[in-house]
Amino acid sequence: MREGTEIASTDKRSDRTKAAILRAARERFAAQGYERTTIRAVASAAGIDPSMVMRYFGNKERLFDAALAIDLRLPDLTAIPAGELARTLVRHFLERWEGDPADDALLVLLRSAVTNEHAAARTHEIFAVQVAPALAAALGPELAARRAGLVSAQLLGLGVTRYLLRLPAVTALTRDEIEDGLTPAIKALLEPT
Repeated sequence: MREGTEIASTDKRSDRTKAAILRAARERFAAQGYERTTIRAVASAAGIDPSMVMRYFGNKERLFDAALAIDLRLPDLTAIPAGELARTLVRHFLERWEGDPADDALLVLLRSAVTNEHAAARTHEIFAVQVAPALAAALGPELAARRAGLVSAQLLGLGVTRYLLRLPAVTALTRDEIEDGLTPAIKALLEPT
């Protein structure tokens, strides 16, 4: 029995260490971007030796990927009436960006994607794997293939201007004003032509 208890204790400690590393990595990547973040800085912020970061994640690229494992948590778009699909998407992304401040991985990824090819590729992957199939299920594969990129451009543009660049004209808007302003543009993209 004692051996099983020791293993469970070690597993919990390992999980806590890994969580501390990921939390510190997100903070560092958010504050400094991918290029200026170092394994040593992440380890220091997590209160551990850099070798532990390497043990769990191998290198900075894999640490970045793990820290930015993002689930957009898109709703089932097939259950949304066609006339409400655009507003649902805008509302969902606003909630996603303004939700849990501890879960700012999407904004960290956007910030890093502007200057780092690996982060840009990761952004492409997330939207290709999550947004495109969700739209395909709701709109059909042909229309979704033609429009998913433009929808993503609108939503990512909102994220960049409101949360990263913090343009006053965009940050001054309420969520309702953003929904009302952006919904018609996305709705136009979702309509068959």
